[in-house]
Amino acid sequence: MYSEKVMDHFTNPRNVGVIENPSGVGEEGNPSCGDIMKMYLKVENDIIIDAKFQTFGCGAAIASSSMATEMIKGKTLEEAWTLSNKAVAEALDGLPPNKMHCSVLAEETIHKAINDFLVKSGREPWGNGECSSCGHDCDTCEL
Repeated sequence: MYSEKVMDHFTNPRNVGVIENPSGVGEEGNPSCGDIMKMYLKVENDIIIDAKFQTFGCGAAIASSSMATEMIKGKTLEEAWTLSNKAVAEALDGLPPNKMHCSVLAEETIHKAINDFLVKSGREPWGNGECSSCGHDCDTCEL
């Protein structure tokens, strides 16, 4: 059912924990399945130098959090913003259709953490509240 990469990131998650004095924090939850994801960013010169997460949820949610933090570390805010849920799922060698919402949760949590940083920096938040996967204002896109 799950790929070897999903199982590896679930059983050996990377970047678990909290960043003291984070530059930005994002939290998102999925009411339909109960997954809750929190992500902490440390940003210098608009580059994400560290990312950590805390996730309460299923193996796919933990694996998606782990992979997403790996994928955004060292990236500019703009590069991290464009990380799609599909890219996270592909990096995990796929997720079952009924677990794709976990990768969406990772994407949305990154967006919230980046916007938290921007607001704390006195800048305007990005995006319009729409899911980049389906274009709707949603929390549980199944794409």
